[in-house]
Amino acid sequence: MNEQPAESAGLAGARTGVLLIAVFTIATCGLIYELLAGTIASYLLGDSVTQFSTVIGVYLFSMGVGSYLSRYFQRDLIARFIEIEILVGLVGGLSSPVLFFAFGEVAVFRVVLYAWVTVTGVLVGLEIPFLIRILKDEFPLHDLVSRVLSLDYLGALAASLLFPLWLVPQVGLMRSSFVFGGLNVLVAVWTCHVFRRQHGRPRLTAQAYAALGVLVLGAVFSDDLVDWSERRLYDDPVVLSRTSPYQRIVLTRGDGGVQLFLDGNLQLSSLDEYRYHEALVHPGLASVRDPRRVLVLGGGDGMAVREILKDDRVEAVTLVDLDPLMTDIFRDHEAVAALNDYALRSPRVAVVNADAFVQLETDATRYDFIVVDFPDPRTYSLGKLYTTTFYRRLRDRLNPGGVAALQSTSPLVSRQAFWCIVETVRAAGLRAVPYHAPVPTFGEWGYVLASHEPLPAPGAFPPGLRFLTAGIAETLFTFPADMGAVPVEVNQLNNQILVQYHAAGWERYARGGSGTRGGARR
Repeated sequence: MNEQPAESAGLAGARTGVLLIAVFTIATCGLIYELLAGTIASYLLGDSVTQFSTVIGVYLFSMGVGSYLSRYFQRDLIARFIEIEILVGLVGGLSSPVLFFAFGEVAVFRVVLYAWVTVTGVLVGLEIPFLIRILKDEFPLHDLVSRVLSLDYLGALAASLLFPLWLVPQVGLMRSSFVFGGLNVLVAVWTCHVFRRQHGRPRLTAQAYAALGVLVLGAVFSDDLVDWSERRLYDDPVVLSRTSPYQRIVLTRGDGGVQLFLDGNLQLSSLDEYRYHEALVHPGLASVRDPRRVLVLGGGDGMAVREILKDDRVEAVTLVDLDPLMTDIFRDHEAVAALNDYALRSPRVAVVNADAFVQLETDATRYDFIVVDFPDPRTYSLGKLYTTTFYRRLRDRLNPGGVAALQSTSPLVSRQAFWCIVETVRAAGLRAVPYHAPVPTFGEWGYVLASHEPLPAPGAFPPGLRFLTAGIAETLFTFPADMGAVPVEVNQLNNQILVQYHAAGWERYARGGSGTRGGARR
């Protein structure tokens, strides 16, 4: 007589367990969708602070809307919950392919981005209120709320650790969205079976399995989808694409030679990169009387190192680049290692994968020549590498008589940003000598030579240069009127005014219709 109640109690306990596991799962998946949208927006649009701030704000607001709308669902809560899980799984799981496709095909990409984030947020916002109402008869209210919220927060922690440490570098954005969409739908499938008598809709179970099949297929073929989406983003065939914890690295090859893109921004073209790197390295290096020890900050492609090794006076080069994947590719991948003349394999070169901002503080070594070849200050994390704090650390690593050469964005396109860098170097206690060079792929590009003492006249350049000559070098230090100095503020850690200058200049340039498809070099 007591077996029936015991069996019912056991079944009820299993159902409760399913729903509590669902809380953890949907919390993890929900935050993953948010992180995916923010990361994709940062990759495609740049300025990670703005993209993550706006995506997170819209997503949280939409969750609030979803929670509010849950009050209007009064009947068939189990069936409604299953339907929501299927929709969340499909919308969240398809977020990466939809956004990558929209970026290449739709003029109003931001509308698609925030619409997709809004729909995802509303659906995710419906989930927890539904679960609380379904579980309200199983626990006292205070116990129910504490259990649900603690599992919700635990799921958020799991997502925040999984995303940067494993998903982005190992799984990739495309496959991650399919995998976690599949997890959401698995919750729907599981709920369909455990609560089959309550919802009584075999068609709902079939829909859940169909959605799961779509997402599994997406996960299986995600590499093909990545290749397809990237082919639509770039003019030339993609020959190599990798994702590190720091950036998306894409190499293309076509009539325009080999091109390197980082997070969608064109960094170099093999057709004329020699102009950029010769201008970056040799005017400063030729001004140093005895450049035995050289430091390169950034420049993981090895092109600047290639130019430095042309000077036989150099005995040792230390390259500091944050991303080990970047330096590994340009050392070990034959097709691109040839572009830097296998410079990263030279016994004179030591590669250190570290944050240059920290490395300058912890490394007490002094150098005769320093090259600073960072991406442009388009984000605040990059902007810190152009502050008075950074340049003071650089000053302390520079030997008396030494010179530092800094890439400094375009003085034509982003005039305020260029002269802000010049003034920031001077504010850090270094002499600053600005100059520029024409690089056809990117237009006029700017540089700064920094030193403790007045620069001496440069010596002879090494043989074999393709662009720079003594006569050309003299002209680089003269600025036409449209690139001349303008009043600017100094870039400091607490204001990052340089990022604003840079964004304003390049936005004006883009509105003028002169931008390249891949974006600015740095």
